[in-house]
Amino acid sequence: MPVSLTDTRSAELYRRALELLPGGVNSPVRAMRAIGRDPIFVERGAGAELFDVDGNRFIDYVCSWGPLIHGHAHPRVLAAVIAAAERGTSFGAPTTGEVDLAAEVSRRMESVDMLRMTSSGTEATMTAVRLARAATGRERIIKFAGAYHGHVDGLLAQAGSGLATQALPSSPGVPATAAAATTIVPWNDPDALLGATESGEPLAAILAEPFPANMGLVPPREGFLELLRARADATGALLVLDEVISGFRVARGGAQELTGVQADLTVMGKVIGGGLPAGAVGGRSELMRMLAPAGEVYQAGTLSGNPLAVAAGLATLALLDDAAYLRLASFTDDLAAGLREAAGDRAVQVVSAPGLLTVFFSETPVNDLAGAEACDREAYAMWCRELLSRGVYAPASQFEAWFPSLAHTPEQLDLTVSAAAAAFAELT
Repeated sequence: MPVSLTDTRSAELYRRALELLPGGVNSPVRAMRAIGRDPIFVERGAGAELFDVDGNRFIDYVCSWGPLIHGHAHPRVLAAVIAAAERGTSFGAPTTGEVDLAAEVSRRMESVDMLRMTSSGTEATMTAVRLARAATGRERIIKFAGAYHGHVDGLLAQAGSGLATQALPSSPGVPATAAAATTIVPWNDPDALLGATESGEPLAAILAEPFPANMGLVPPREGFLELLRARADATGALLVLDEVISGFRVARGGAQELTGVQADLTVMGKVIGGGLPAGAVGGRSELMRMLAPAGEVYQAGTLSGNPLAVAAGLATLALLDDAAYLRLASFTDDLAAGLREAAGDRAVQVVSAPGLLTVFFSETPVNDLAGAEACDREAYAMWCRELLSRGVYAPASQFEAWFPSLAHTPEQLDLTVSAAAAAFAELT
């Protein structure tokens, strides 16, 4: 599906945006700088396709970075949002939908008795960390290099591979004191985790994405999530699993259902809002009842549990039965196999989980941030640009996951694999 990327209107809009928005965008990855081009301005989406303002059409594997598991503008999700909007867009008061959504999440996630909604995954993470610190009376948090848990000051910190290390802020404006209570551990490194949890310093929480997808998709090695659970139990810390990406995408009950490792607190977002702004934190009743007004741990939000987002989330989850997850897993497997075949003997690793996929330009499997950073990002950028020119909209960063959806068709899969093969051929 070749396109003519003249970008006339996109270029004009970008020039205007640069004068009005920092960097011309409202979230950094949209700028497409990682692949050496200006952003594409989108006009509309339908199913698994995007249409830009210049009339170009793309098979979309970004899907709003994960929320659109049913693709763009699904009729039942749209109908639910329209019906909710006709009743009013926001009340600042409880609604039936909030209770129904909490009940649905609790049915799907064994570790969740109660839910507190927010307007974003970042807010949900902030709440989970505050709650963990209040529950344990401790401050120190362990997170993993390459994991992104939202733009929370204390979590905007990373370190390279090696032993566990004291966190340093990775963004100007984050005070060193904000990151001082965060310890960074390399992902998939049991020895580093043991060292960090046996240091004797009291630990409030171990915070992890069960399927990290912000350095590309880097699944846990066998036994690593079980070790997180064991070390949390041994130290009296809470295990906080960030399922903003994996929640309700990789399985009905998220990564916890697939792995069998249960969290004390779970952070949610993306799919739970069905394409509208929403996040949540959930967990055992005794922990969740520490939140105000039931308890003394303060958290609030004017638009938390917004009726439009709740309606979209409920409609989205209602469509996600066992058959839907089997279809999504099958499509993802077929896409991964097709991309491997398209790559031929090139130094490429294709990693996948249901509804998630990453193409690493690497000679060896990627198991941590150091491995992801060692990939040939210039080759990925060139390949991604070639995909765009052939009508395939892939993440504009080696460090972002692809998001196959239930709207993608076998025909679109074939077109994608053909475009990928042609794009790979341009690299030689």
